[in-house]
Amino acid sequence: MQAFTKLTSTCVPLPVENIDTDQIIPARFLKATSREGFGENLFRDWRYDAQGQAKADFVLNQSRYQGQILVAGKNFGCGSSREHAAWAIADYGFRVVVSSFFADIFKSNALNNGLLPVQVSDVFLEQLFAQLVQDPGTSVQVSLAEQSISCAVLGIREHFEINAFKKTCLLQGVDNLGYMLQQTEAIAAYEAAQEAAR
Repeated sequence: MQAFTKLTSTCVPLPVENIDTDQIIPARFLKATSREGFGENLFRDWRYDAQGQAKADFVLNQSRYQGQILVAGKNFGCGSSREHAAWAIADYGFRVVVSSFFADIFKSNALNNGLLPVQVSDVFLEQLFAQLVQDPGTSVQVSLAEQSISCAVLGIREHFEINAFKKTCLLQGVDNLGYMLQQTEAIAAYEAAQEAAR
C-alpha cells in the first residue's frame, strides 16, 4: 500500500447525494478477485451509454476536471458493503474522497485500501463545489499528519477525524497485516516474557 502523508491536487466534483456502491462499481463487474482493473468501470453506468460511448456530460469524461481528489455529495458509499467500490476509486487514480458524510462500511473499506475518506462540514463542501464550478483548476491540500483539508483560494481549512490505527497504517503505507508483521519482535518478546513468568 502506498504511504499517504500530504496531497495537493485539483479535484473532480460529483455533487450528487446518496451515491451507492452499485453506482460506484456495478455488480456485473465484480468478477475479478485482485484489486486491479476496476477503475475502467468506475461509475460505469454514469460514464457510458448502452453502446459503450462516453457520456459527454459526466464529470469523469470532461477534460477540465482532473486530479486525485473526488469531491462528492453527502452520504457517499451507501448501499452494499462491496469492497470493490474502494478498489475502483483507487484504481482509477483517486487518493482522497471528500464528502460531508460517508457510509461506515465504505469508510472502513476505503481506509483498508489506502484511500482516504475526508469528512467535512456541509458548509465547506458547498463552498468547494461552487469554487470548482467557477475554477476547475482549484487545488486542495490534504494533510493526514495534521488531519486537515484546506483550499487556499477560498481561505478555508477544516480538521477531519480518522481512527488512530488507520492513520498510522496510512502514514506508514501498510495494511492491517503489514502493521502486525512490523510488531513481530515485540510480540515474540512479550510471549517469551509470559512463558518465563509461568
